[in-house]
Amino acid sequence: MPKAKQHLTVDGRNVPVSNPDKILFPDGHVTKAQVIQYYLRVSEYLLPHLSNRPVTLKRYPNGALGAFFYEKDAPRFTPEWVRTFPVPRRESGGTIRYILINDRPTLAWVANLASLEIHPFLHRVPGIDKPTTIVFDLDPGEGADVLTCGRVAFLVRALLEQFGLKCFAKVSGSKGLQIYIPLNTDVHYALTQPFAKAVAELLAEQHPKLIVAEMKQSLRKKKVFIDWSQNSDFKTTVGVYSLRAKTAKPLVSVPIGWDELETAIQKKNAAALFFDIDAALSRIDEAGDLFKPVLTLKQRLPASVLKHFGVKTQQLRRSS
Repeated sequence: MPKAKQHLTVDGRNVPVSNPDKILFPDGHVTKAQVIQYYLRVSEYLLPHLSNRPVTLKRYPNGALGAFFYEKDAPRFTPEWVRTFPVPRRESGGTIRYILINDRPTLAWVANLASLEIHPFLHRVPGIDKPTTIVFDLDPGEGADVLTCGRVAFLVRALLEQFGLKCFAKVSGSKGLQIYIPLNTDVHYALTQPFAKAVAELLAEQHPKLIVAEMKQSLRKKKVFIDWSQNSDFKTTVGVYSLRAKTAKPLVSVPIGWDELETAIQKKNAAALFFDIDAALSRIDEAGDLFKPVLTLKQRLPASVLKHFGVKTQQLRRSS
């Protein structure tokens, strides 16, 4: 991208670009232009996962490791061609106009805002109470690491297999892992969140020296917190193929095969579970989108689960 150029033509749209040479990641002097180029390069695989999902932008105006802020409401200068969707505010009234990253120009525009990380919801509009997936965010406490999370991931998978559910893993691009259960069927957060909580609590009960299902930081030492609370209509999880801005070097949240994860654990090779931009793009070029089944695989929670939590949900609704 030429230094003097202040716009970028993407699929026929003129996308404004400010300070393209600004360093956003100090390690490697990765510029804003390179961040935009990364997102455009990966757009073929990223956009299907973002389609019609409201997103929360995590903006780093001074680059990674600097101050950041979350932006839910589309800013006033949002171009008219950027699609948005109004969602009622939970408490104060009015609506939040969430951005939908449904095309490459919007993706480039968001990247230009130094929204280094993209955090989508688990639902697609207009069904804002209907998640397409269940997610478990595995967060290691002090004395644990991504390999510890890997061990927990296999325990999660084994338990889900007992329910006849397939799941897929991705590295967070930070210190943990996330496990996704594709659903793509008619289900509500009122069922998926209590199911996720029950899974986390059962595993914590079965493996008390390894797993915790409570949020208190003091309980996490040398353990992995299974964060089930992400299964909510007002919470987001970092998206697949999103950059992360927690380190001086840009890392990427990418899908990981179960065989790869097992090998890394056996070899005690935590480094094998961290991918910079070049490594992420290389594996996508070679293997395609390992998370593609998450988009289409249709699964239902077992009848016993629906019956148990369905009754509880109905009782809760009647009493509220």
